[in-house]
Amino acid sequence: MQRYFVGPEQVGPDQVVLEGDDARHLATVMRARAGEEFIACDGSGSETLAKIVSIEPGRIAASVVERRPSLAEMSWRVTVAQSLPKGDKLETVIQKGTEAGAAAFRPFLSKRTVVQYDERKEAKRLERWRKIAKEAAEQAHRGLVPEIAAVCSWKSLVESMTRYDLTLICYEEEGRRGTGLRTALSSFRLGFAGDAERSPRVLLVVGPEGGFDPLEVEQAVGAGAVPVGLGRRILRTETAALVALACVAYESGELGG
Repeated sequence: MQRYFVGPEQVGPDQVVLEGDDARHLATVMRARAGEEFIACDGSGSETLAKIVSIEPGRIAASVVERRPSLAEMSWRVTVAQSLPKGDKLETVIQKGTEAGAAAFRPFLSKRTVVQYDERKEAKRLERWRKIAKEAAEQAHRGLVPEIAAVCSWKSLVESMTRYDLTLICYEEEGRRGTGLRTALSSFRLGFAGDAERSPRVLLVVGPEGGFDPLEVEQAVGAGAVPVGLGRRILRTETAALVALACVAYESGELGG
């Protein structure tokens, strides 16, 4: 069944309205007809099953059949902070990371970032990243679209680390020493078990193609981050983010057990 993210103003007590590209996609690409159903998500973690009443150019009106909470979100709220990689690698991280359950993404610039950052293109790229996240969230049947922040500096990222319950910085030197992600996650899970009122906020920090400068790791640790390895192999930057996210999903109980 097709799923679309809509603004809260498009969902009323008895009616859901699809507009613009979403309406055209459902009517033209999916060839929907009156009486068929789709799911509308307002981004708050709930979803509405709706039945099409009328189809007009660029607009579809539907009646509310059922409202229900989304069960597709991780119990831990995970933000992936990714040093801006070359080419379209960040698009891959956002797409696959959204499918895997990330709640937010924070691109940043670090000392060894090799891509030439052009602030003039920022708005256009941010718009594309957010579109990719929306489409991936729809495909994965999620109830929320991950937040995509504007590219920030390393200094700004470090200053924000105190806002998270756990910050993990993925560092290849820790992998060589055998200091793994599993140990850090297990220790955190046991220590956080008594707080059932809210979801833990976790920040995963992944470096650029050339890795982190040792001083950056030192600065992160000073802000409370825990340096962890992802095994004894060297991973590509876009692979590291997804491996780390999968490990968090497992340890949080996302995969059962």
